[in-house]
Amino acid sequence: MTTETTRYPADFIVTEQDFKDCGYLEALSDASDGSYVSLWQALSDAARKAINEQRTARGKVLWLLADACSMMLQPASTQEPFKPYMVIDGRRSAIPEDFGGADILFLSTIAERVPNSRIRARLADLIWLTHRKLGVSYALMAVNAYRSLPLNKETWLLDSRDCWHRAVRLALTLGNGALEQLKDMEAAILVAFESAATEDGFYPLWLASLLFDHQLGLDKAVDIGVKLRQIAILANGAGNYHRARSYFDAAAQWFKRLKDADGFAEMTIAFAESWVKEAVAHTAANSPSFMIAAGFYEKAIQIYRSVPRRQRAVYRVDERIAELHKSMSEAGKRSLDEMGPISAPGVDVRELVEAAQAAVRGKPIWEALASFVNLDAGANVVVLRTACEKAMREHPLQMLFAATYISNDGRVVARRPAASFGDTEAQDSEPSPTLWAQMIRHYQERIDLVVQTKILPALEVLRLEHRLREDNFIQLAQQSPAVPVSRERLWGRALFAGYDHDFDVTLYLLIPQVEHLVRSHLKAAGAKTTILDKDGVENEYGLSTLVDFPQAINIFGENLNFELKALFCDAIGPNLRNEVAHGLLDDGMSHTPWSIYAWWLMLRIVFNGYRNARST
Repeated sequence: MTTETTRYPADFIVTEQDFKDCGYLEALSDASDGSYVSLWQALSDAARKAINEQRTARGKVLWLLADACSMMLQPASTQEPFKPYMVIDGRRSAIPEDFGGADILFLSTIAERVPNSRIRARLADLIWLTHRKLGVSYALMAVNAYRSLPLNKETWLLDSRDCWHRAVRLALTLGNGALEQLKDMEAAILVAFESAATEDGFYPLWLASLLFDHQLGLDKAVDIGVKLRQIAILANGAGNYHRARSYFDAAAQWFKRLKDADGFAEMTIAFAESWVKEAVAHTAANSPSFMIAAGFYEKAIQIYRSVPRRQRAVYRVDERIAELHKSMSEAGKRSLDEMGPISAPGVDVRELVEAAQAAVRGKPIWEALASFVNLDAGANVVVLRTACEKAMREHPLQMLFAATYISNDGRVVARRPAASFGDTEAQDSEPSPTLWAQMIRHYQERIDLVVQTKILPALEVLRLEHRLREDNFIQLAQQSPAVPVSRERLWGRALFAGYDHDFDVTLYLLIPQVEHLVRSHLKAAGAKTTILDKDGVENEYGLSTLVDFPQAINIFGENLNFELKALFCDAIGPNLRNEVAHGLLDDGMSHTPWSIYAWWLMLRIVFNGYRNARST
């Protein structure tokens, strides 16, 4: 993979004098909001102009500064905190490894003299990351520069959040060498949190999360939990359930850290009841949605289940779960009237690609994501079965012989018998093995088309236009009723990895969570998902068994249930659950169309759940 373009000779050396003469301060006057993105744009524009004017020394200095600003900060990672901003068609923007030894030495001579805190922080961080032999002073310089950025809600979303997270992470890594800086940062964050008002939206929550994630503010944990609870109650009373849920959940985690069992139980119950209130609001709306309400009731049940056993009797948890089961079942029955067929006109492949990219281009991020996850309606079992039956009737010879299915490593993984005369009959019955095999094959062909013409082209535009972090996907999972309780971080990390084109990580994180999701939703519907063996040991059923439960179609619908089987469970298909569980996926298989589609399908489920939760 190569960087963005060749801009100057690889062995060209720049000096401190070149830095003094490069005019970077003049270039920075064009940085609109002072964020890293605007700094990168302003510096790279000035660098291109200098190179075009054949002012190579000036151009290289500006390019080095621009490249340093372009990288995406991933503060949760200590070993790879920087990733490229763009990856397109085998080309990418800068990463730390692109900076040669001579360039790092040059940057080490100028870093301290750069007045812009963001640039100074980035240069010092880059030097420490790649050439630690130059001394710990650069790590401390990075910490001090990052924490000099103001703590307020206006700059927080620009990039201050990532900078402060990185500063704390670096200080923790340095241990006693940065103990004073760590204490100062803890005190500053606490002051900002205490000063933040309810009207500041999610800003107090973000500050509390910064403290919680790094185990800071423990001496003030009671005050933090109480303030989070107060904000949650006010938001809940105002009907802002989305905000209330976030604060109730955060308060619960702080009380849990304090080992305050009653506080944790009360906040968890309030968290669950905010979902119930929103479910009731959806059923009472002018245009009621019982389908959405059923999902919200289910989420509330899942949250109630996380209340510790010893607290359940005190708070009537089991009785409340039973009541919510009835409400969920009633909403589920009434939701059947809301379902209808979806159809789309046929277009050629070029039109599909262009339409997919146009659907997400130039839109705000959440609107773009909504379009992205709904680029395709997914499998339609009735249409798929009808098409396969027609093909078998019109071309019967190809079905007269049995078939053997062999895996990539040469194993026989399934056999299909020869077709019989009844294989295309009885529309209301289960498909025969021959018909089922045809449906799986056609489904795989459809996935290939959808991935190549819709998902990947649109994802390329999304990544080019928007910088999403892992935290964004974790927050998405936290607010989606589809995601089981206490699995939000795992889901968020898995979905972000796919957005970041790291499908190896995605599959190994995501597929176990898919199985847990199916199991959780079945349990919420009253299904028994365990079996007692002859020795009295109770074991959970695997995904292949769970998707065949009678309740599965009622919960997930015929189409999604088919996709879960075809993608994850069937030996004739990709069989992703088995491949991951037994370590059978090699490097290339993680990037197959079905792997990418599996990520997109789960993102679709989570995001649409989130969007429905917001559409009160």
